[in-house]
Amino acid sequence: MSNPDELLRIEGIRKTFPGVVALDSVDFDLRRGEVHVLLGENGAGKSTLIKMLSGAYRPDSGRITVGGKEVRIQGAQDSERLGIATIYQEFNLVPDLTVAENIFLGRQPRRFGFIDRKRMNSGAAELLARVGVDVDPRTKVRELGIARLQMVEIAKALSLDARVLIMDEPTAVLTTEEVDKLFRIVRKLREDGVGIVFITHHLEEIAALGDRVTVLRDGRSIDQVPASTPEDELVRLMVGRSIEQQYPRERGDAGAPLLKVRGLTRAGTFHDVDLEVRAGEVVGLAGLVGAGRTEVVRAVFGADPYDSGTVEVQGKPLRRHDVNAAMDAGIGLVPEDRKGQGLVLDATVQENLGLVTLGRASRAGFVDRAGQRRAAATISEQLKVRMAGLHQRVGTLSGGNQQKVVIGKWLLADTKVLILDEPTRGIDVGAKVEIYQLINELTASGHAVLMISSDLPEVLGMSDRVLVMSQGRIAGELAAQDATQDAVMALAVSAAATTNTAVKDVEVSRGH
Repeated sequence: MSNPDELLRIEGIRKTFPGVVALDSVDFDLRRGEVHVLLGENGAGKSTLIKMLSGAYRPDSGRITVGGKEVRIQGAQDSERLGIATIYQEFNLVPDLTVAENIFLGRQPRRFGFIDRKRMNSGAAELLARVGVDVDPRTKVRELGIARLQMVEIAKALSLDARVLIMDEPTAVLTTEEVDKLFRIVRKLREDGVGIVFITHHLEEIAALGDRVTVLRDGRSIDQVPASTPEDELVRLMVGRSIEQQYPRERGDAGAPLLKVRGLTRAGTFHDVDLEVRAGEVVGLAGLVGAGRTEVVRAVFGADPYDSGTVEVQGKPLRRHDVNAAMDAGIGLVPEDRKGQGLVLDATVQENLGLVTLGRASRAGFVDRAGQRRAAATISEQLKVRMAGLHQRVGTLSGGNQQKVVIGKWLLADTKVLILDEPTRGIDVGAKVEIYQLINELTASGHAVLMISSDLPEVLGMSDRVLVMSQGRIAGELAAQDATQDAVMALAVSAAATTNTAVKDVEVSRGH
C-alpha cells in the first residue's frame, strides 16, 4: 500500500438500478485519523455509496480495498468484520431493548450458555463513558431523546472496534449544544486514529470539523478539495452552478386573511394562540426547542385535539380535530417527519402524488387512473422530481425528491393554506433553493404559507412576518425588516411570554 495511513479506497465504483445510474466511476479514499466529508445534493449517490460499504448493496464494477487488500462486502457481517460501522439518519436500534442490549445485539457476552448481563452492562457503561454520555445501560432505548440515541449508536460502533465510522447526517436533528458535544466526540475518535466519513448538508460544519471533502454530483465524484474551501465554491461543485441568493424570497402585497386562529389552547401544551396568515404571504413560526410550534399546527390541521379556541379558513369556522374537514377547507400540512407521516414509502410516486385527490378523482367507485397519471406527470415535471418514472417506489427517492412529492400532493389538491413543518430538513442546498422558489410561486398565485423551521436564517430569509413562540404562547411578532436573530432570541426567552417564570436551560433552534 502506497500510503500506510490509508484505511479505505474505492476505485471506479459503478452501481445501476433499473433505469437509473446511481454511481458511475466513483473514486474515494479515507485515511487513518481524518474526517473526510462526503458532499453532494440529494440523489448525488452518497447513500448508495455508504450502503455499498455497509453491505446493503453490491457494486456492478470497480474495486474496494481495506488496509491495502481488495475486499468483497457481501453483507453487514462482512462490513463489521472489516471494521466498518455505519450510523444512518434513521437509527438502527430496537426501542424495547435496553441500551446495553442494543450495543451488543447479536454479540452478547455469555457465561455458562446464558447472557452475562453484568459483563454486558459493565462493557456498555465503559463505551458510554468513552462517548461522554450519562445513561444507565439498563435504560430502554425508547426512553431516550435523539441526541442520546446518536451517542448510543456511536458506542455501538465502538463496541465493534470500528476503524472506519460512517456518519450519515448526524447533526440533522440536534441542537447547537448537542452538535458541539458530538463534534468533541468525533475529534476524540479522530485523535484515536479512527477514519470518519461524515455526510452533512450544513456547509458551515465542514470547515469546523472536516479535513478533506469529496464532492459527488449525478453519481460521479467531481472533485476532492480541502475542508477550508469557501462555501460558495462547494455549492458550485455540488450543483454545477453558482447560487447567487440563498434565500430568494420574492415579497409582494398581502391579501385577505386565509387562515385565522384565535385563542387556541390545549392544557399543558399551548395557550391562547392567535395567528393570521394572509393570501400571498409567508408567516414564519420561530422559537425555542419544545416551544409548541409543531403541536399548534397539527391542531390547526385537525391531526391533534385542542380544548378551546377557533380556526377559520377563508372566513368559515373549521370543525376541530377533523383532518378531512381541514383538507376540504383548503389546508395542507407537510409534516416534519416526511417518511413516517407524509409518504407511503412502499407506494409509487404516482400513488403518493394522488393521495389527497384520490376521492375527487373517483366516480361511482372507480378511480380515473389516466387522469391521476396525467396530473402526477405534470406536477412531477413542474417540481423537477428526479426519478426513473412515476412507477418508482417513493421510498427509493432521495430526501429532497421525497419532499417534493409530499409538497406536490398538496399542490394537486389546490391547497389554499400550506403549512410547512421543517420543509428543508436533511435537504441539500440546491433542492432547498428549488423549494424556496416553489414557495414564491405559491404566494405569487395567492396562496398562503405558514412555515416552521429550526434553521433560523431560513425563517428570517423566507418570511414576510415572524411569530415567535415561547413555552406554548405567542411571545411576539416581527416584520421582515425587524426580524433579526437577536430580536427573535429576545422574544424566544421572554419571561413575559410565559408566567414571569425564568426560562432556564433553553436551546434556541439552530442558526445555520
